[in-house]
Amino acid sequence: MNQEPRTQNREPGTGNRKPAEILSSIADLELVARIVVEGLVSGLHRSPFHGYSAEFSQYRHYRTGDDLKYVDWKLAARTGRVYTKQFRETTNMAAAIVVDASGSMDFGDGLTKFRYASIVTAALAHLIAGQGDAVGLLARDVFLPARTGGQHLRRLHAALSSLKPAGTWHPADAIRRAADRMNRRGLLVVLSDFYEDDEAAFAELRRARRSGHEVVVFQIVSRAEIEFPYARDLEVADLETGRTIAVNGALARRGYRDAIAAFLERCRARAGADAVEYSLVVTDTPPERTLRTFLLSRGR
Repeated sequence: MNQEPRTQNREPGTGNRKPAEILSSIADLELVARIVVEGLVSGLHRSPFHGYSAEFSQYRHYRTGDDLKYVDWKLAARTGRVYTKQFRETTNMAAAIVVDASGSMDFGDGLTKFRYASIVTAALAHLIAGQGDAVGLLARDVFLPARTGGQHLRRLHAALSSLKPAGTWHPADAIRRAADRMNRRGLLVVLSDFYEDDEAAFAELRRARRSGHEVVVFQIVSRAEIEFPYARDLEVADLETGRTIAVNGALARRGYRDAIAAFLERCRARAGADAVEYSLVVTDTPPERTLRTFLLSRGR
């Protein structure tokens, strides 16, 4: 099951380039992020992420000039004394984004899954940093702890741009490392096709959720991986191991489609059972549409 979805068809690609592919052709990932984000959150009535908030600290006696909206009138009715509530500002939200940079993410004609994940990650980081919150990145051997500021965001974009998908990865280890490095409850975002050890990966997502983190998953696949549109004999290569096999497309199609559909449904069901926010993303969907759908769901 795992081999076919991460194989690269060696037939030459054809057809006109789609908008997402045109966006992918822009080398500057920081610029791409700004293009995607520009106007993205217009129309939302509140931020899709939790930033600064006020946390109750203590009561003190009312003083002339205090804002009446902070008076606890119920307490005044019980005690006959007027008190106001004092608050302290909590720290920023901390977000950690985990990106699968394994060889299977290098699949795609014109727009690979990894490039799509990079665009979504760059735009999310731009959004989070733009409201003053901390954002970090974990992808293979790259780890940037969650921090704020424009300079940190530029480092994150540069690190993401330097990555090339290759080899295997261990999603459970990466997810555990990212979650454990957050010193307080935060937002954990994982972008992957989840072809590698999906059961262990979702067990770690469940652990992170139970630790108090908000967990979001983008499962990224290509249209060809879902539909297997190959009708003739072809040779496919495993992008992680290099192993090749000959396949009769017409004979393999039905069994393959059933298998991939069952796999995707299993991932969706696991996420739902553990209160993990899940999005199945196909790479022919414009990244800005994917993000707008995600942000609107958070706004609701």
